Amino acid sequence: MSDAYYEATYLVETPLLLETVAEVMAGEQSCGTFTRVEGETDELRDRARANVVAIRDLGEVTQPSVRSSWLDRKGLSASSRHGEVVVRFPIANVGVNLSTLAATVAGNLFDLGEVTGLRLESLRLPGDYRKQYAMPRHGVTGTRRLTGVAHGALIGSIIKPNVGLRSEEIASLVARLCSAGLDFIKDDEIAANPTHAPLSTRIPAVMAAVRRHQDRTGKHVMVAFNITDETDAMRRHADLVAKEGGSCVMASLNWCGFSAIETLRRGTDLVIHGHRNGYGAFSRHPALGIGFQAYQTLWRLAGVDHMHVHGLGGKFAQADEEVVESAKDCLTSLCDTDDRAMPAFSSGQWAGTVEKTYRAVNTSDLLFMAGGGIMAHPGGPAEGVASIREAWRAVEAGESVDSARTKHRALADAFRFFAKH
Repeated sequence: MSDAYYEATYLVETPLLLETVAEVMAGEQSCGTFTRVEGETDELRDRARANVVAIRDLGEVTQPSVRSSWLDRKGLSASSRHGEVVVRFPIANVGVNLSTLAATVAGNLFDLGEVTGLRLESLRLPGDYRKQYAMPRHGVTGTRRLTGVAHGALIGSIIKPNVGLRSEEIASLVARLCSAGLDFIKDDEIAANPTHAPLSTRIPAVMAAVRRHQDRTGKHVMVAFNITDETDAMRRHADLVAKEGGSCVMASLNWCGFSAIETLRRGTDLVIHGHRNGYGAFSRHPALGIGFQAYQTLWRLAGVDHMHVHGLGGKFAQADEEVVESAKDCLTSLCDTDDRAMPAFSSGQWAGTVEKTYRAVNTSDLLFMAGGGIMAHPGGPAEGVASIREAWRAVEAGESVDSARTKHRALADAFRFFAKH
C-alpha cells in the first residue's frame, strides 16, 4: 500500500453484483455521486477517486439483514449475497482530520440503498500518516510508570453503587479501596457530574484520600474521574484533577465525539481512559455497524491511553473471541512507534476469569477491573483484591488457579462465593 493511501475493509450484503456495489461505495465516499457531474474530469477522478482493490464473495444470505426502500422502489427482490470489499482512499482527500476520516470510511455508506447490510471491519493506515495524529501520552508503559506496577496485570475496580453516593462517601470508599491494594479505581460511565457529588467537590475529596494513602505507602493509586461533558467543561475538570495531583480522567468516547477527545488530549498530560459505552449500537449486528479493529483505530488517533474491551465470561453480549481480538487490536502498534492502548477488561470479572483471560491474550499488559468481584467478596474488598492478585500470580508462574486456590484462602473463598452466581 502506497503512503498516499489508506484502506478500509467492509462486509457488504446486497442483492446486486458485489462489483457494482463496491464501485458505488468507492465513488460515493470520494469524488462521485449517483451520476457524473460537471467538473468531474478524468484528471480529477484519477487523483481523487477511491478505488476498489479486492472483492471476496462470501455466499448467499438467507434473509436480508435490513430493508431498503431504494431496492423496493426498484423492484429488486433477488436474494442478497454478502462479501468482503477493500477500498483504497487517497489521503489527500482527508488530510489530517479525524472527524472527516471517520465520515469517509463510515458516513453515508450505511445509508446506501443498494445494500441490505454494511459493516466497516478494519482500517489500515500508513505509519507516517498515523503519526500525524495524536499519540497516547502514556499508553501501556506510562500507565505502569504512574502506578508503579512494573510487571503483571493492573488490578482495578469501579465505584459502586454506580450513582447516589455523595462526594465524602465516595472519598471514604476510595480510601478503603486504596487500602485494599488496588492499582486503579474508576467512576462508572453514568456518574460524571451529578448534583449530589459534583466534580468540584468530588475530585478534591477523593484526591485527598489518594494522597494520604500515597504518603503512608508510597503507592499512587490511579483514579479515572469521569469528566464526560461538553469540551470546555472537560478541560476545566481535567485541570482540577491535575491540580489535585491526579493522573487520569475518563470520557465516554461515543457521546463526546472525536473533536472533544482530540481537544482534551491537546489540553492535558493526564492519562485518558476511553470508555466505549454505546459501542454495542455500532457492533452487535454482524451485518451492520463498525467492528472493533476499525473503531479502536479511529479512537487511538484521538490519543486515548486506555480502551475498554469488556471481559471474558462477562455480563455483556460480546463473545469471548471478540473480547480477545479487541484486546490484541489495542496492543498492536499502528506504526513503528509504541502507540499501544492499554486494554481495560471489565464486566462480571473476578478471580475465576483470570486464568481464561491470561491464556487467551497471553499478556499481562492489561487493566483487569472487577466491581462486584472485589467489593462483594465475602471477606471484603481487601480479600477480593487478594484473590485476583493470587490468581494472576499463579497463571503468570505457569500454575493453575485450581491448584493455587488450595493454598490461598482469599482465592478459595472467591470460588466458593462467585462460582454459584
